Amino acid sequence: MKLKFVTAIALCAMAILSCDEDTGTLGDSLTDEGNKLVVTTQNFNILTSSMPVESVYSRERQCYVGKVLDPETGTYVKSEFTTQFNMMEHVAEDMPKKDDLLLNENGEIVADSSFIMIYFDVPSSYGDTLATMKLRMSELSKPITGADTRYTNFDVKSSGYLRENGFKKDLMFSIRDLTRTDSVRYLIDTNLHRTSTTSDNGWYDNLRIWLTDPYTDKNGKTYPDYATYILRTFYDHPEYFKNSYTFINNVCPGFHFETVDGIGVMARVKEISMYIFFQYINGEQAALTYLMTTSTEEVVQTSTVTNDKAAISSLVADNSCTYIKSPAAIYTEVELPIDNICTTHPNDSVLSAKVTFQRINNNTDNLDKSFTTPSKLLLIEKDSLNSFFVKNSTFNNTFAYQAALSSNAYTYSNISNLITRMYNNKVKGLKSDPDWVAKHPNWNKALLVPIEEVTVSTTSYSTTTSSTIALKNKMGLSSTRLIKGTSAKPINLEVIYAKFKD
Repeated sequence: MKLKFVTAIALCAMAILSCDEDTGTLGDSLTDEGNKLVVTTQNFNILTSSMPVESVYSRERQCYVGKVLDPETGTYVKSEFTTQFNMMEHVAEDMPKKDDLLLNENGEIVADSSFIMIYFDVPSSYGDTLATMKLRMSELSKPITGADTRYTNFDVKSSGYLRENGFKKDLMFSIRDLTRTDSVRYLIDTNLHRTSTTSDNGWYDNLRIWLTDPYTDKNGKTYPDYATYILRTFYDHPEYFKNSYTFINNVCPGFHFETVDGIGVMARVKEISMYIFFQYINGEQAALTYLMTTSTEEVVQTSTVTNDKAAISSLVADNSCTYIKSPAAIYTEVELPIDNICTTHPNDSVLSAKVTFQRINNNTDNLDKSFTTPSKLLLIEKDSLNSFFVKNSTFNNTFAYQAALSSNAYTYSNISNLITRMYNNKVKGLKSDPDWVAKHPNWNKALLVPIEEVTVSTTSYSTTTSSTIALKNKMGLSSTRLIKGTSAKPINLEVIYAKFKD
């Protein structure tokens, strides 16, 4: 009968423990004389180490492009990305009829103008917004497919995804373009209906890539420009524009973007859209309209990150601390004393297990150029890491926990479920295989991983609430050092046990 009340008593115990450090009389206050709950506390040692990260899973709309000098290592970090474009299923209903198009002197369909617009999220970018960079946009030869293409070590160029002699465009840019006149800025802002992404004018926060050069498709057919290719293909094969899949596989597999010259900025890309303007007859007058397609969550957009491996290895070898570094650089590995925790009190239940990872302040000479400190870290069972991000999961307080930076530390108030899970996995594994531990060397290990939240806002009765629906790997530049848990100076894990008095 006592076991039926263990869960309820445990919850009450934890609630009281969070308010009162004195646990001496806790059993007296929760149960009667015959069913007293005995609560004890014991500290255990945690060991930590830095772990190099070869690559991370990348699936998001907001990518980064650029190249910067890491002030912590004195080496370069580069990010590039590849994207597809989403085709809405109702696009055919919104397009003018072919007979209404304004044709050229040869009776052919032609585009009026066309460009790809990259919108930058300046506050989330790093470096000098006026730094001059050279961007290269290259057409893909085929759609991006396969699980390996979603990781940051995937090389789109060496894997044969870039189309030989395909559409390619090089142009110089800076995030903040001071060369535009006020009138041009006004037209961009009002005609494209884009809200400012910074505290001042949003006109600067975009890059326009014109698609006006002659274009030859994969079948060798030539067009005046890329936009005319899109338009003629639409009216010849409207079935190719039925949805994103048909569009990507038959018309536009996507583009790759990278900086090929310049250093000093890592720009976060907020959105990418392709605009194709053309004219048609509206009544008795010529009118200008456009076809727009945007990179969204429904299509693939993936990043490739290049770090200096020697520099990363030198940080991993630093025994004075552990590192958290993104993108795709270093995690901190946590070795939990599962056997000690669960065998020291074999007849007790683990009510709570609290651990704090203290941050060490930055010691670089260029503090103003230091990467940002990760605002949130995920503590996750090591062997669950890959599937966690592939499945677009969020923290569950079972094998994945989230902590925000507070008082210069990351505190996980209760990882008891993780401890119980790891111990039970070992016990179950040894029953069927005496070599289970040797075959599962990570069974008692977890990782600290820098993350970003995917949130959704809902409004009800004039009240807006925000909730986390998924977590993703942090693709922006971030770095911090943590106090290292060693044999001489381990990190403290405070465990609270409870059992019924005999």
